[in-house]
Formats: sequence, C-alpha cells, structure tokens
Amino acid sequence: MHPTTGQQLTRCPWLVELPAQKWGCSIYHDRPEDCRHYPVDIPQMVKDQCEMLELKDLSDQVKAQKRLDHLMTESRPPRG
Repeated sequence: MHPTTGQQLTRCPWLVELPAQKWGCSIYHDRPEDCRHYPVDIPQMVKDQCEMLELKDLSDQVKAQKRLDHLMTESRPPRG
C-alpha cells in the first residue's frame, strides 16, 4: 500500500533501478541490518505478502528465486 494514498502498489516504492540493470533500495542505508538482508527467499516474500513480488514470480518461483539471488548479491549474505 502506498504510505500516503493507501492505494495498492504494483512495485515497492523504494525500489530503484541502478546502473548495469541492477536494482536497489533507496532506504537501504537507513534500515536495520536484518532488514537489509530481506528478502531471503521467495516463499518468505509470499508469506509476508511482499510488494516486490510480481504475478510472474508466483507462477515460476524457481526462476524468481534466481532473479532474487542475483538482485540481492551485494545486499545480503549468500542464501544457505
């Protein structure tokens, strides 16, 4: 939900595109360390109803997990 309007969002409002087709969080440096490592995996995002999920992620969670791992390479420790 948008924090001001209350409307349903289709993408996280703090997700920003970076050079070289990477993505980042515009509030990353202001978050606690535990939050910096979120999300860990797609099932966690589904459970939490994460707004970064797209419909295509739900239909192919394996592919979505690969994209998430690539996206989060520099943001969190490797998934174990």
